[in-house]
Amino acid sequence: MFKDQRFVDYNAAGFRKDLLSGITVGIVAIPLGMAFAIASGVKPEYGLYTTIIAGFLVALFGGSRFQIAGPTGAFIPILLAIVLQYGYEDLLIAGFLAGIFLVIMSYLGVSNLIHFVPRSVTIGFTSGIAIIIFTGQFGNFLGLSGLESKEFFHENMIDVAKHLHTINIFAVLTAVIGLSIIFILPKLAPKLPVLLVALLIPTIISVLLFPGKVETIGTAFGGIPQTLPGFHFPQITLTKLLNLWQPALIIAALGAIESLLSAVVADGMKEGPKHDSKRELFGQGIANIVSPLFGGIPATGAIARTATNIRSGAVGPVSGIVQSVFVLLFLLLFAPYASYIPLAAMAPILMFVAWNMSARKSFVHILSVRSSDSIVLVTTFLLTIFINLTVAVQIGILLAALSFLRKMSGKLNISVGKLSDVEIHKFGEDVTKFIFDGPLFFGSAKTFEDKMPGILSKGTGTIILDFEHLSMIDATGEAALFTLLGEAKKKNVKIIIKKLPKQKLAMFKKSGLYDRIGEENFFM
Repeated sequence: MFKDQRFVDYNAAGFRKDLLSGITVGIVAIPLGMAFAIASGVKPEYGLYTTIIAGFLVALFGGSRFQIAGPTGAFIPILLAIVLQYGYEDLLIAGFLAGIFLVIMSYLGVSNLIHFVPRSVTIGFTSGIAIIIFTGQFGNFLGLSGLESKEFFHENMIDVAKHLHTINIFAVLTAVIGLSIIFILPKLAPKLPVLLVALLIPTIISVLLFPGKVETIGTAFGGIPQTLPGFHFPQITLTKLLNLWQPALIIAALGAIESLLSAVVADGMKEGPKHDSKRELFGQGIANIVSPLFGGIPATGAIARTATNIRSGAVGPVSGIVQSVFVLLFLLLFAPYASYIPLAAMAPILMFVAWNMSARKSFVHILSVRSSDSIVLVTTFLLTIFINLTVAVQIGILLAALSFLRKMSGKLNISVGKLSDVEIHKFGEDVTKFIFDGPLFFGSAKTFEDKMPGILSKGTGTIILDFEHLSMIDATGEAALFTLLGEAKKKNVKIIIKKLPKQKLAMFKKSGLYDRIGEENFFM
């Protein structure tokens, strides 16, 4: 299906650059993989498994030269909801189904349709996700004990408030040290991997100065195994398919949007061949089909890691493969040491990610315009936070579509036109011409129907409908024309169609309008 052009003219010099950039991205991916997994309600090693497997497969089969795939923050709310409602095993099934959907999307050319998702919807749910991730780390940042993850945002916030009396000063100190490093280190040593340093230093401090005083990966999850899990095909039943197909479709759609957006960003950062969107979705699909078979959670292209990959000098997809191998080596050699990482050290990393993905400026800009887009934005944002991402995306797109239809319904303009000498010569002076400008479809048919009495009340024997500037017509528009023809026949008024474009003429012939009007009444 796909012809891979990404390895054309690849050489040893390119491999050396990809080796260095792959290691750099791997260093960044390790803390993020574990943090995203924990925030999604699963064990940290599952995030590493995803980074290794999905990262390798997207680099191998994807459509971008620089794409780095793995678990991302955008998936956290929907993955957490699935885990809370159905459990980890069903999360694997949802990821598996999402992979199948992505492969189907690649064959159907759905990558082109992704661009029709309104910006107000994407900014709305992205900002909502950022709020969920940020506030979801309050418990770990403050070291609260007795918290239980709940499905809804307000329930989690109420639970945090109820347990504020359990605040752990050592956890707060650990988190503040990590947060300070995230803000200060890039100014002092911009080349150092800030997130990894922000994880290591608080861990070392907690182990040396106050051991056993804060909850760690080891105490919370029992440590990380030094091996990849074996192959395990999830038990798929009809009931599970009925329960999970909708969240799986949302995962696939969200993954497609984020991966293609990441690929576009990568294209803008580096000169050379652009990404192949169909192949990119295919690679993402393969990654999400295979990853759950080895315990991995859903993955997509990660914009921040892809950008880091490019800034580190990557020239091809080998850097993504190196990144996966590097994380695998970390898992095999250093996994036991990850048990000492405090959850409080993870919190500022996730908060930092949430802050960066919040799209604050775009949110404020759309909100300040005070248009229908603002309503779509706020609705999607609030539904993402207080209900779930699935409902938010559906309602957001529906509202955007209704807003579009409302705008388009006012685009149909029907005006009286001046007769040309040719028209007077051919039809006489007892003629009225109406010029149609805009779309005649189900959204504007009511406008046309309201103007019908006025069109037919002119009392002339012949009416010309000038369709030269008719931008579109659908079945509802055709039905409205059938109605006009029926009323015209009752009043003994002749209808002439002028300058109907050829593609619309073919539609008239299929629907029967052409025969109803009569070939002799088409003035082309």
